[in-house]
Amino acid sequence: WGADHSTANRICCNNRDFAEHRGYWQLTSLPRLLPAARTNITFFDSVTGKPLFVAPRGRTYADFIAESDTYGWPSFNFEEVIAENVRILQPRDEAKV
Repeated sequence: WGADHSTANRICCNNRDFAEHRGYWQLTSLPRLLPAARTNITFFDSVTGKPLFVAPRGRTYADFIAESDTYGWPSFNFEEVIAENVRILQPRDEAKV
């Protein structure tokens, strides 16, 4: 999707504070690819290569994009989390790798 490798590593490696800068995902090719997608998209960890999320599940692509726009980065619901590869650190709607 043309994401910067160092930005991806900063997000995925030992980060418990925030994701990328708000709106960064809009600079990648992901938003342009989503409408053409015919199936769910799997999102992988940039270091381990493990699958972390499959989206959209339980909502439309339009809903996924709208919620991601609201938060400023790709936003995943719990049904989109691949539980064996993601730890939930707080009992709220936030998943952390």
